[in-house]
Amino acid sequence: MQQLEQTLLTALQAAAQAVFGQEIPAASLVLQPTRKDFAGSFTLVTFPLTKAFGKGPEAIGQGLGEWLTAHAPAVRGFNVVKGFLNLEIADAEWLKLFGELVAQPAGAPVPFDGPRNVVVEYSSPNTNKPLHLGHLRNNFLGYSVAEILKATGATVSKVNLVNDRGIHICKSMLGYQRFGHGETPQSAGIKGDHLVGKYYVLFEKHYREEVRQLEAEGVAADIAKRQAPLMLDAQQMLQQWEADDAEVVALWRQMNGWVYEGHNATYEAIGVDFDKFYYESGTYLLGKKRVAEGLSKGAFSTKENGSVWVDLQAEGLDEKLLLRGDGTSVYITQDLGTAELKYEDFGYDSSIYVIADEQNYHMQVLQATLRKLGKPYAAAIHHLSYGMVDLPTGKMKTREGTVVDADELVREVEEAAEAATLEKGKTEGLSDEELQQLYHTLGLGALKYYLLKVDPKKRMLFNPAESVRLEGDTGPFIQYSYARIASIRRKVLAQGVEETTDFSSLTELQPTEQELIQQLAGYAGVVAEAARALSPAVVAQYAYDVAKSYNRFYTEVPIFAETDPLKKAFRVALSAKTAETLKTILGLLGIDVPERM
Repeated sequence: MQQLEQTLLTALQAAAQAVFGQEIPAASLVLQPTRKDFAGSFTLVTFPLTKAFGKGPEAIGQGLGEWLTAHAPAVRGFNVVKGFLNLEIADAEWLKLFGELVAQPAGAPVPFDGPRNVVVEYSSPNTNKPLHLGHLRNNFLGYSVAEILKATGATVSKVNLVNDRGIHICKSMLGYQRFGHGETPQSAGIKGDHLVGKYYVLFEKHYREEVRQLEAEGVAADIAKRQAPLMLDAQQMLQQWEADDAEVVALWRQMNGWVYEGHNATYEAIGVDFDKFYYESGTYLLGKKRVAEGLSKGAFSTKENGSVWVDLQAEGLDEKLLLRGDGTSVYITQDLGTAELKYEDFGYDSSIYVIADEQNYHMQVLQATLRKLGKPYAAAIHHLSYGMVDLPTGKMKTREGTVVDADELVREVEEAAEAATLEKGKTEGLSDEELQQLYHTLGLGALKYYLLKVDPKKRMLFNPAESVRLEGDTGPFIQYSYARIASIRRKVLAQGVEETTDFSSLTELQPTEQELIQQLAGYAGVVAEAARALSPAVVAQYAYDVAKSYNRFYTEVPIFAETDPLKKAFRVALSAKTAETLKTILGLLGIDVPERM
């Protein structure tokens, strides 16, 4: 595509010189795709040229267009709409471009001038609850961004920082200690992460009751929250854990083990993976060392109660607590240690944190604190800030049990996919095992596409009914386009249609064939744009556009009814390249494609 655009730009420069006597830099001539309601493939906006040419925009477009159709073989026609010159490209150019596309292997690295050694940190679950809908958006974003960057030839490492310590973990532990009566995942018949999450909710229930009781006795609300017995006991448990109390640590290991087993089962089900796991229990001590380093350098200071702070007011931020007065660490303590460990392990030139926008300030503080410490990797930190996922009823709250559970959601979309497939009645010839795999592929495709097609920066509303639709701007619509082509390929093999890649003697293309070639040629530009923006939404939109273009082509242009063997072979080859592109682009979103549906 770049070569065709460069050919057009060179021709436009020659036209400007020949018709208007003007030398125009190629950078001043910006081509864009022509709108669907006008004839043409590329459009030049002529308004910016009026001053230099001393002509109106329509006159400029007319003059350039007439010269191009007479002297530039790549241009077969034009039309001018006000200040827009729409160029129609010769079929020979499209065929040449298609030949270049066919010669390119699937997934060839896309030219990109961004970072070459990248760490993408995502998921970062707490070990006090199962994964929920918000985690799904995080996981799908992180996985997809990593795959998009890999497509540019970058070395990408996917890591997961597990929040396995802290006051929130102690709440689950204390809840289980008080109310669990020795229950296990085996005795309860539920996943370990769900069992632990149950006791986190129970802790919060009893804690709120204690707070209400204290308030009824006349204690101020803020004091009641701090002085409730369960909260004091949880804080004591945290101190015992940091002091390596044998009983507390044993309970911590047991309950974390249950959660890890549950989380890993969910990761496998949703199709995400990691190259390395980090654990806050293994990074907070290194973070404490960095806090001590900052004190020795005079970068940090202590308060009367012994707590350690960093003053970031000069950076437009505030003072930030780095270590509590009782010596226990806070979130940023371990974040300092993790950033260092990742740099030691990977030597990254970009470290992407996939974290919700509620942590925007925290991430600014982390980067500023690392700069205070003089760390060379401070500048490499990049926060991929994404909007939270809301429900029609409001925000999700784990402590109140008002979350959309990830495991349950996956089951629901699989059931919706099953119902839609059975309604269409196209399951003949598939075994029960193949059908279950198909339902999983379609359901997960619907869910991933729904969560990824929205720009990451935007807060989004999760509508369960809308998310499982299997038609329209959805993952299954794109998957179906691939499956349709797979069916065509099987028919080609069955009928013995001769396949070729030599279409030099083909003289005419249909408009939908031209459009589809132009769409396929846009792959590299789309991936580069998505990599720059760290936005899978760019890729999702492209996948949908390609699928729509193919379905228009399929509807308007005959394949097997075509009597010209060369035209038939070309349409089969065009279909095959489309299927290859759809499979590659959906793979960047973590979405699989079915061969039949």
